[in-house]
Amino acid sequence: MKDIEQKYIHGHQQSVLASHGQRTAANSCAYFLPLLNKGMSLLDVGCGPGTISADLAEHVREVVGLDIAPISRSVSAKNLKFCQADIQDYEGGPFDVVHAHQVLQHLSDPVAAIKKMGELATQFIAIREADYQAMVWYPEIRGMDLWRELYIERARSLGGEPNAGRYLKAWAHEAGFKDFKIATSTWTYATPAETKWWGDSQARRMRESQWVEMGHVEEIASAWEEWGRHPDAYFCMPHTEIIIRCGKDPHV
Repeated sequence: MKDIEQKYIHGHQQSVLASHGQRTAANSCAYFLPLLNKGMSLLDVGCGPGTISADLAEHVREVVGLDIAPISRSVSAKNLKFCQADIQDYEGGPFDVVHAHQVLQHLSDPVAAIKKMGELATQFIAIREADYQAMVWYPEIRGMDLWRELYIERARSLGGEPNAGRYLKAWAHEAGFKDFKIATSTWTYATPAETKWWGDSQARRMRESQWVEMGHVEEIASAWEEWGRHPDAYFCMPHTEIIIRCGKDPHV
């Protein structure tokens, strides 16, 4: 993960942090929330703006939000602290739970990251990843097709895998784990308010991010805005979720 900050296509500008700030434990961690209790400690890897970390702090004894990027955060809790570090260099822990949301897709060696998470977790690892190629939307606007094509091409040129969701089981096996559970869930934007927000936020991110290096910025940004205002607009983003058991808790 040492070079992730330079390879992170989305960037860390305010429009990206605002979009990521809509992520909560409820909409991003429902698959493992029932396994948490107030006695647990949790490491949130690649925590970004920390909104998920802050929510998770309500369910456990202690949360450490870990991110390699220097990010200014507006969230706080007595049992929450943030640490800027690469997970491979992180010397804290151990933790009952290690969590990562939308992180492995950006790494050149996701298997090594899972192995490190296993070294830090005493009970289980929880990972959730999207799959760009499996995302679907209507109406089908050429600028949005171009967005996906260019993003996948660029992400892979930097060593990432934007279709990470479909690889989680294989990566877990490669990391040496055999005891895990796989599930799927989606983020769906379909109401007028949801589609306008999603379209506008993606347009802002296009105009403010490293996309300028790839070109077609205004074409893609305008496509997102057009899509977001269409009365029939619909967008579905699928995720794969994996819970890897590291300890001996029979309830995991």
